[in-house]
Amino acid sequence: MAQSPDPDRSDVVLAGTTADIAVLDRASASADPVLRILSLGARLRAGVLTDDDLTRGLEDPDRDVRCRAIELAIAGEVPLVGLLSDPDDLVVETAAWALGEREDDDPLIVAALNRVGIEHTIAICREAAIAALGAIGHPDGLPTILAGLDDKPPVRRRAVLALAPFDGPEVTAALERALHDRDRQVRQAAEDLR
Repeated sequence: MAQSPDPDRSDVVLAGTTADIAVLDRASASADPVLRILSLGARLRAGVLTDDDLTRGLEDPDRDVRCRAIELAIAGEVPLVGLLSDPDDLVVETAAWALGEREDDDPLIVAALNRVGIEHTIAICREAAIAALGAIGHPDGLPTILAGLDDKPPVRRRAVLALAPFDGPEVTAALERALHDRDRQVRQAAEDLR
């Protein structure tokens, strides 16, 4: 039996309004990642997006599909922490951001974000992990945030902002040090938190 042809992109978008499951299923099975991305959003609009749909999206071979699935999974319960080990940096960054949006202080999530915040080779991933740790506000994330104050300027700026939910002598000392940072935006962020 021959496979049905891919639907037009406009038909997939429209299927989000009409809840045309057949079109959405064809788009989800397409070799075209754009159709798979559109299908996820259309399923959400149609009110038929399931955890299974999100899980398939999170496991998709295309990074853009995985990122879109992460964005749509923020409000749900589908696990995202495994994506912090994704081979694609954009997926890692997006997963860290999403975990910060969830503000789940599960120790396993905090530990995984700590690893990314300290060990990841790409600064934007460390920055996203540090931002998530600040949003979560768990004390186990504080050492990583403080370590971020010795990183590249964008990471230092994010680390200063991530200190907002914390207090104590080490936080006060870190903010005082950041007031004299060589980067103007780091200094301004520290001034705003004082």
